[in-house]
Amino acid sequence: MKLRLFSVIAVFAAFSTYTAIVVMDHGYTGFLELALTGGWGAQVFIDLCIALILFALWMLPDAREHSIPAWPYFLAILTTGSVGALAYLVHRTAKDQTINSSKKGTVPFSDGLIG
Repeated sequence: MKLRLFSVIAVFAAFSTYTAIVVMDHGYTGFLELALTGGWGAQVFIDLCIALILFALWMLPDAREHSIPAWPYFLAILTTGSVGALAYLVHRTAKDQTINSSKKGTVPFSDGLIG
């Protein structure tokens, strides 16, 4: 497995696990308590919303260009935030590496060790 794909999967897995733990401890809407306290809580929430909107706006044409269905990831971003964005990056990176491997005549994800 290439380093880039491994890195994206590692970040996705670590952040998804951490997110699941936080949701179990504080509930699905627990982040709203922090956002409603004002100050930094509100700033971080607004910043996250802006970043996810910008990611979604980038993702839509990128998904079309790479023949990846965007709607599941758009829904995932709406419901899980950055976890959905990271899931899209895993899919896109894996697809790019599969295409690049097949162009080189190697087996996908083999790092050229097989085939």
